[in-house]
Amino acid sequence: IVLGSYGSGVSMAGGPLFGDAGLAAMGVTCTNPNVTAGNDYYYRICFLDDFQANVLANFAMDKFGAKVAYCLGESGNEYDQGLISYFTKVFEAAGGKVISDYPTNNSDFTSYLNKAKSEGADVIFTPVSIAYATQIITQAASLGIEAPILGSDTLDDNMVLAAAKGTNIQLYVSTFYQEGGSPEFDEGIKNYINSNADAKASNGGDDTISAVTAMGYDAYYVALEAIKAAGSGDKAAVKAALPGVTFSGVSGYIAFDDV
Repeated sequence: IVLGSYGSGVSMAGGPLFGDAGLAAMGVTCTNPNVTAGNDYYYRICFLDDFQANVLANFAMDKFGAKVAYCLGESGNEYDQGLISYFTKVFEAAGGKVISDYPTNNSDFTSYLNKAKSEGADVIFTPVSIAYATQIITQAASLGIEAPILGSDTLDDNMVLAAAKGTNIQLYVSTFYQEGGSPEFDEGIKNYINSNADAKASNGGDDTISAVTAMGYDAYYVALEAIKAAGSGDKAAVKAALPGVTFSGVSGYIAFDDV
């Protein structure tokens, strides 16, 4: 069995290869619905983009009474554009107005953020990469942006949180796991990170527990349950056993459906 990938684009690219090889793959944090669509060999343990976009759109309306949403994503990025598309569908169906921009290869988002201000955006939805997110947050702070920034699961990262720290930016993100959800797990992971200089450096220099860490942990144990249920390491047997596996992980109860 293959664990991964973390990202939707590479998972979709690899999906047909796993099918051709008769090898079950289990996505860890690849949220695009197309990862598993039409591929009987690909599973995942995370929620889908339409789900988190729905949650964030309703959160924007319920929490802030938002009527205008500015969406900022990367051109050509299926993850960004897919989430913005789902968000737009929900937000507009509720009577809201959405303005979207899709820059590419950018490091200066000033003009886009100023557009959000001039258009009277009540919230800014930006489901982008970590690199883009840190730049957007830093520049939004320098421009005095007051509209809350909503982000998807990619923004649940300690570098993104560090960019927002000490500013007036209101940042809200959807996530798979929040530190504190499983104290025993948190303690074990923190002990590991703090006892391993390389692990700490890879974690951004601190012992913050990211959601992807929890999901990787749960994916490993779900895979182990599939192998145990199969009674062997035979890939066909493991693939056959995987749909029936359930597991109570640190990120919640995990079971598979047809989607």
